[in-house]
Amino acid sequence: MEDEAGPRSCQLTASIAYPERVRVIGLMSGTSADAVDAALVEWPDGPGVRPHRLLAYVELPLSRELRERIHGLGTGEAGPPDPLRELVSLDVELADCFAQAAARVAAEAGLDLRDVDAVASHGQTLAHHPEVGGSLQVGDPSRIAERTGCLTVADFRARDLALGGEGAPLAPFFHHALFTHPEQARVVLNLGGIANLTWLPPAAQPEQVVAFDVGPANALIDAVVALASGGREDMDRDGARAGRGQADATLLAQLMEDDFLARPPPKSTGRERYGRRQAERLHAAWQEQGGNEDDLLATLVAFTAAAVAHAIRVHLPAAPPDLCLLVGGGGARNPALLAALVAALDGAQVERFDTAGVPADAAEAMAFSLMGRNALLGLPNHLPQCTGARRAGVLGEFVPGGPGQGFVGRAGLRGG
Repeated sequence: MEDEAGPRSCQLTASIAYPERVRVIGLMSGTSADAVDAALVEWPDGPGVRPHRLLAYVELPLSRELRERIHGLGTGEAGPPDPLRELVSLDVELADCFAQAAARVAAEAGLDLRDVDAVASHGQTLAHHPEVGGSLQVGDPSRIAERTGCLTVADFRARDLALGGEGAPLAPFFHHALFTHPEQARVVLNLGGIANLTWLPPAAQPEQVVAFDVGPANALIDAVVALASGGREDMDRDGARAGRGQADATLLAQLMEDDFLARPPPKSTGRERYGRRQAERLHAAWQEQGGNEDDLLATLVAFTAAAVAHAIRVHLPAAPPDLCLLVGGGGARNPALLAALVAALDGAQVERFDTAGVPADAAEAMAFSLMGRNALLGLPNHLPQCTGARRAGVLGEFVPGGPGQGFVGRAGLRGG
């Protein structure tokens, strides 16, 4: 692997000294599994988030073959003859991808990895089953620490689940920290594979935040594009296909009967519910009735927008009609989806994260950078009412880096 650091070792020792700033690389690979996002952010060494600086952001694309393996194993479909061996292999291969992304973002910022206090990795979710108290992310943090030499924080969801939560959504902690406005009501909407939203009343206190997964965003759209193109395409670039189609009112009404939409928060979901299996059923049924595939995609776009509008109307009764909707994730680059949101939320102000000072593409990686910073300082890094956890905790497990590559923080941990 390029940019690979040599083998290193480290031990943890107690200390009470504090740096003036904390530099943490956040790593994120979402439901779509199309790339590893890496953001290097410089944060204050205390609980505040300002001033902070995004020093660099990069995307490391994942190959189509690797993406198909992730989706195949995660959904239990088209799986290998030895799924446990494949699980172990993906844990190793994705860790190398995460480490490579960390090295690249440090280089992009003009820094050596020795100048980074920690790497915070979300990992790649293969299975999310809060109903049994578990969620599986792969991308071995020990391998990331060995490849980068950096103290690595990972497995954030596990502690929230141990506290009785759903392990998701975790990004609302970041949304509250960076998007709360003193006078304006805001809904922060992330459109990744899954759509999730965060309600921020004006001058919101942490306990006032409401957040939950809404339903599918790009997961079904991308899967149907792959089916319709025979695997030649993996997304509806710029919403071109959906833009040519017309939403089918009958199918849209059927999709809106989904019982997940009616469930009260806290709630979370993933490809187990909105993945390739459901996309194949929808696509096959659509073909049987001779439907135009662009119309199916237009209907799925309308479904995402209608589900968001339904969630705001039913689960956020205090939200005003003229609220500000800040949109991030891959769906923020889809003009057809943004237009559908504007139509479904008549009166709302729909804008990308960028207008609030956070680059939409970098937001999720920045969120895990902040969560890693707080873990280093021994500070809570989630909002328990958003996940259903019994109380606030410090999420994340530590893997030491190399000599001289540790962090001295309020948690009393130092590597080196």
